[in-house]
Amino acid sequence: MPTFIIQGRYSHEAMKGMVANPEDRAAPVAKLMEAAGGRLVAYYMTFGASDFHVTVEAPDERAMLSVLAAVAAGPGVSELSTTLAIPAGQAMGAMAKAKQLMAGFKAAGAG
Repeated sequence: MPTFIIQGRYSHEAMKGMVANPEDRAAPVAKLMEAAGGRLVAYYMTFGASDFHVTVEAPDERAMLSVLAAVAAGPGVSELSTTLAIPAGQAMGAMAKAKQLMAGFKAAGAG
């Protein structure tokens, strides 16, 4: 299954609610991912530009988009950023294919 890294921010109201009534957000995220056919790999609260970092596996991009749309449609989070993560072994294979493709590719401005 493809791996996705999701970062985002909690709304002021969401953060206020979580401070008033602390909750483990990993549990509902895991349940959401399971309902979409995927799984939660890791859930972290973070410092800096994002309030959370979530790593998940989803069956495909469509399933991941469904999860993201469900989350974004609610009032609790904003500024979602999602990245497809490629394992090192697969990246190596992609680099080998890139080497083959370079033989027939003319770069812009290369004359």
